[in-house]
Amino acid sequence: MLKVYLAVIIGLLLVGCGPEKEPHVSSKMFQSVSENEAVLVQDTKNKRYCARCGMDLVKFYKTSHSATHKDKKYQYCSIHCLEDHLGEGVTLKNPKVVDVDSLKFTDTSKAFYVVGSKKPGTMSRISKYAFADKKMAEKFQKLYGGEIMDFNHALAIARKDFR
Repeated sequence: MLKVYLAVIIGLLLVGCGPEKEPHVSSKMFQSVSENEAVLVQDTKNKRYCARCGMDLVKFYKTSHSATHKDKKYQYCSIHCLEDHLGEGVTLKNPKVVDVDSLKFTDTSKAFYVVGSKKPGTMSRISKYAFADKKMAEKFQKLYGGEIMDFNHALAIARKDFR
């Protein structure tokens, strides 16, 4: 009988043990994607991490932005960190944002941001998710709330985090 109890206890201890498939990504976070879905654009040894705050770009991929400054590509975990860099008086060229639907980068000037949805924000209490297609932004808004706006308005809201 003791052997049976020991076998059950050992079996229970081993349940869930094994190699982790994606140790840096929590599938419970809306912002996260798998490593093979993320596009990392920085040309540095720390290309996986936000250029401003160091957060994992795969984990916070769906709010990721990128831009160029002095011929160097930067990638940020959020519009908040992009604004933080702008706040230093730098001029960022070719800003892009990840489209939540396709997971591809799109020009921020063409993106539709859903601001203030029920989905959690990155680096801010107010969430900001971008879409290349207005219909997809509207679908997201219908499910999770928020207000649809352009990049400049979303950036102005992110700027308020620094006041």
